[in-house]
Order: sequence, then structure tokens, then C-alpha cells
Amino acid sequence: MEMLVASAIGATTAAGIYLILRLRTFAVVLGMTMLTYAINAFLFTTGRLVVNLPPILQDHAAGGHATYTDPLPQALVLTAIVISFGMTAVVVMMALGSFIEGGDDRINMPDDDYIMPPLKTVDDQKPEDETA
Repeated sequence: MEMLVASAIGATTAAGIYLILRLRTFAVVLGMTMLTYAINAFLFTTGRLVVNLPPILQDHAAGGHATYTDPLPQALVLTAIVISFGMTAVVVMMALGSFIEGGDDRINMPDDDYIMPPLKTVDDQKPEDETA
């Protein structure tokens, strides 16, 4: 079971990174979402992979072997899901605004941005006339 979950997390991470490196805004948004899913799954598995066990300690006083899952990663994942949903909505609105303004969802720099203007230093400034 651990190998299956680790493989799924790895595949989701690889797909997310691949999509983030594409030069389209929609693919970048999907890649960030997939990377968020992979991180959430990783955090969830840090709480222990067990089936049909509650996230609380039971029958510990009876001397039995205490088996439970850690509830802290579950709470962290729930919080992360809410935050990532909100941030995805913000990024989608920014990408939509860029698409409407530019007419395309490609991530390209204009040619003017490649050429850096000459930097001005203190020595390049002209002295002011001192007529008093």
C-alpha cells in the first residue's frame, strides 16, 4: 500500500512540475493544482497509512496495543485544501484577466523587455548650475 501511494504522489508531482514548466497560463494553473494535491497527499500519509482505524486513541487503558492514526496531518490537509482552493481562484482570475487583455494565454515576454536599458550611476548625472 505504501508503494502505491508513494508512486501516486510521485506521478502527481511529476505531472504538476511538467505542467508548471509549460508556457501557457492554464497549464501552469493546472500544474500548481496538481502539485498542491501531491503535497496534500504526502502530508496525509505522514499520519500513518492504516485502514479502518479512528484518529483517536482507543482501548489504551485496557492494556491492548494502541493503534490509531495521527489527526494532526488530517487537520493540516483540510486547512491546506481550503487555502489552495482560494489561491487557485485568485490565480485563475489573474490568468483570465491576462487572457482578456492580451488575447492569448501564452507566457511570452515582449521583445522590448529582453533589452535592458543602460543603467545610470551617480557619475552620469549632470551637475546643476550654481548661479547664486
